[in-house]
Amino acid sequence: MLCTRLTNARFLTMDPDHPVAHDLGIWRGRIAGLDEAVTSLPAREVIDLQGATVLPGFIDAHVHLAWTGLKESTLSIAGHTRVDDVLAVVEEAAAAQTSAGAWLDLVGYDQRALGRHLTAAELDQVGHGHKVYILHDSGHGCVVNSAVLDLLPADLPHENGFLAEGAMGAARALRLPYSQQELAEAIGRAARTCLSEGITACAEAGIGGTLFGHSPVELGAYQLAREQGLLPLRTQLMVSADRLHPVAAHAADGIPRALDLGLRSGFGDDRLSVGALKIYTDGGMMARTAALSGPYEGLGHTGQLQDDPDTLANTIVDGHLAGWQLAVHAIGDRAADIALDALERAQRLRPRPGARHRIEHAGLIRPDQLPRFAQLGLSAVVQPNFLRYFGDDYAAIMGEARAPWLYRGKAFLDHGVPLVGSSDRPVADGSPLRAVQFMVERTSESGQVIGPAEAITVDEALYAYTVAGAHACHWERNLGTLTPGKRADLTVLADDPRSVEVSRIGDIEVVATYLDGRQP
Repeated sequence: MLCTRLTNARFLTMDPDHPVAHDLGIWRGRIAGLDEAVTSLPAREVIDLQGATVLPGFIDAHVHLAWTGLKESTLSIAGHTRVDDVLAVVEEAAAAQTSAGAWLDLVGYDQRALGRHLTAAELDQVGHGHKVYILHDSGHGCVVNSAVLDLLPADLPHENGFLAEGAMGAARALRLPYSQQELAEAIGRAARTCLSEGITACAEAGIGGTLFGHSPVELGAYQLAREQGLLPLRTQLMVSADRLHPVAAHAADGIPRALDLGLRSGFGDDRLSVGALKIYTDGGMMARTAALSGPYEGLGHTGQLQDDPDTLANTIVDGHLAGWQLAVHAIGDRAADIALDALERAQRLRPRPGARHRIEHAGLIRPDQLPRFAQLGLSAVVQPNFLRYFGDDYAAIMGEARAPWLYRGKAFLDHGVPLVGSSDRPVADGSPLRAVQFMVERTSESGQVIGPAEAITVDEALYAYTVAGAHACHWERNLGTLTPGKRADLTVLADDPRSVEVSRIGDIEVVATYLDGRQP
């Protein structure tokens, strides 16, 4: 007897051996069979889906759950386009704070909306003696007042109070750590939002590190969230590479740096596990810190690397030698060069063809870099919604010659490079369906078409959020397709993304999500 049989639906299985089905049986959280194999079997529960379209649960291969949840509960200045209005919000928050010299944390900062950066002096005028810290929406910068600058090394680089990358990390360190309970609740809030958009599994893109970590014991917050029933998603945790330290392993192991006890990718179970080692090579385009081989349009610089190129390369090699899957953050093409060179050296020193190393973002990839992705067996983990929402700005700062290389789609597929969909939530909207729409039409919110030659089909875009996501996270045995034996993780949609107008894909209603055959 089946536990559940779902019927009267169009199941898009993503499995070429049985691409469409009308019935799906579930037994103990797994798919028992499709169509005639289950139609006549008795079931404890039969659910009529009334003609809905069902896909494998969407996989978001690059998110920040804790950051998303914390951002939802933090005072935001998003939506303001005048400096005076932002300063008024800060002053109101400062006036409401009764503890002398307290921290004022705000989010939603984006200098592009204001036309320029805020300054420390301006924040001093409205901060009432408190320590003001406003996080940039990209996560790669912040603006602070003098009360914060006074706590930092005098030689720390900043631009009138704007701190980027490592300098921002130093300011963040003054505020750490959050409690595990606070983080667990934030993780839970973000996870519920993911579920509402049809996401059943995700990869948390960097815990415990300087840039995006929230506690030196952050992994424990995810364990706590799971124990308290706050984590209704399959979650894989990337560990920030700055948590590695030298170890005295046996010479035969060839492990120069590791986490304590040699922990690496793959530890855990199908609900919570350790995934890739996250290595940052550059910054982001929003903050103008992505490392390019040529200057940003209208600016006299090419962004910045996170560290000396040799240091970055050695970290990549050491992570590979220690047995990790690597997730290398590389947005600009100069950063991608460093990543590609280091990964090639790493594979030469110790061949690991099944490592499935990933390039996170791959925001600006030159034509000559595409074959190298393929030769090294890399996946490109892209964020299509970046161009949907920020594409006009990104195209402008790249210029006419480079704009077609932004967040590629078809070129990766044409070179045999797995194209993996993700959101980088909360940097951008997290909806997979809106991302699928952009991947097909390549149109920003304003209507500008960006890199039309990179457009892919609806089926290819859905593949990026199901099959390719599972492969990138080493989940393909259990997730990614609606195949007998796999986990019954499902996304139920009100319409078929393949049959509606492309412009309507992003607005398709997510009717329900199933994890292990049940609605969480």
